[in-house]
Amino acid sequence: MCGNNMSASLPAARKATAAVIFLHGLGDTGHGWEEAFARIRRSHIKYICPHAPVMPVTLNMNMAMTSWFDIIGLSPDSQEDEPGIKHAAEYVKTLIDQEVKNGIPSDRIVLGGFSQGGALSLYTALTTQQKLAGVTALSCWLPLRSSFPQGPISGVNRDIPILQCHGDADPLVPLMFGSLTAEKLKTLVNPANVTFKVYEGMMHSSCPQEMLDIRQFIDKILPPVD
Repeated sequence: MCGNNMSASLPAARKATAAVIFLHGLGDTGHGWEEAFARIRRSHIKYICPHAPVMPVTLNMNMAMTSWFDIIGLSPDSQEDEPGIKHAAEYVKTLIDQEVKNGIPSDRIVLGGFSQGGALSLYTALTTQQKLAGVTALSCWLPLRSSFPQGPISGVNRDIPILQCHGDADPLVPLMFGSLTAEKLKTLVNPANVTFKVYEGMMHSSCPQEMLDIRQFIDKILPPVD
């Protein structure tokens, strides 16, 4: 993890007063999401799309590919790579710390991701002591869900705004996983701040309406400060 500091990033067009850190899915890189955010960017926001390290992935017959942690299976009762998920979350926290050192307060940072990256963004936001502006979690699930309390989390992000998006035709991470995740999130953080949007006909991918909804969500929680 530590050997890969590369990321695709879009600098702010003027002085950056906010940041979006967005984590790609299994086997992907940050470049595709960098292009997606270029279409909805705001001039005061810096967008950082890091690349995951390459590792063997059990789900894909141990083939090496970019992955934030190992995935053993994609059913709700599949075994999970707990050490790998926690290690990856620590790495994401260092990315947040780096932006804080660059002068952007953590509560002006939105964390997000797609699929495995979305799962990691949710886990990190719910376990970090860094107060964040919000989370955009796309086509994903909450990892290590049994490690969370039955009631609200006690951390700094218990009122965090979360935008969770899912396609109703997703063959890889079925909509049911997204729905179960949204219900669990509403018990962990202020339920009024959890928004779950479903896109008709969308598979395990994104769509223009979803990107517009993400822009609207980010506009609301990361307005210009000057």
